[in-house]
Amino acid sequence: MENKKVLALVESAVMIALATVLSLLKLAELPAGGSVTFASMLPIVLISYRHGVKYGLAAGTVYGVIQQLLGLKNLSFVTGFASVLAVILLDYVIAFAVLGLGGCFRKSGMRQSLALISGAALASVLRYLCHVLSGATVWAGLSIPTEAVLIGSLSYNATYMIPETLILLLVLFYLSEAMDFSAATPRRIAKAKASSAGAFAAVLVGGVFLLAAAVYDVIVIFSALQVTGAIALSGLASVPWAWVLGISAAGALLFGVSLIVARRLEHR
Repeated sequence: MENKKVLALVESAVMIALATVLSLLKLAELPAGGSVTFASMLPIVLISYRHGVKYGLAAGTVYGVIQQLLGLKNLSFVTGFASVLAVILLDYVIAFAVLGLGGCFRKSGMRQSLALISGAALASVLRYLCHVLSGATVWAGLSIPTEAVLIGSLSYNATYMIPETLILLLVLFYLSEAMDFSAATPRRIAKAKASSAGAFAAVLVGGVFLLAAAVYDVIVIFSALQVTGAIALSGLASVPWAWVLGISAAGALLFGVSLIVARRLEHR
């Protein structure tokens, strides 16, 4: 047991370092923040898959703190304790901590590649939503125009998060078809079976429904909260909660169904 803990801690440290190096290898960088890297989220997702969500969340949090230290200059653009705290949490600590959920489907019974891709997609969506919330509140009027600020934040953050996520999923797919990450020491899969296109498509469709539900919830709730670039909690009273909860439940249900379908297709 102690050896496993030591192994998990050592691997976490190495993967955090690797993720930091990859984050500096930017394929594209946006002028107002955000960049496309060569799968810098990958090491944290792998730690979560190999050693569990607990280690993944811890590694993601440490990685987020390091990213904050590398981006300290961004704090100079905001004023007030609340704004500084929001940037630290939403753009860095929480945004990268959620990458630790990337291995949450390991015990779902799905094929390794599907489990990794599903977890990575979920983690990427959660990170994206963190940046969207930050852009629609703290950065409103700074890097995001106050007019239609939520739509602007959704669009701006999508410009780097979509390619960043696609690169992550493609690299994960290739690696997970070639390597067994559930083994004590990752090893090459001697005869990797061809991935089930139907199972992958099922998860992809389910993910689209889940993302659509999440985006709808964010738009509706934060549109009600947004008042001339500021957040007014009194706006919560005007949120159509029946629709929000219904859409959320439908998205989660469809995603769950897609996972069940994918699992059955994988074991046919």
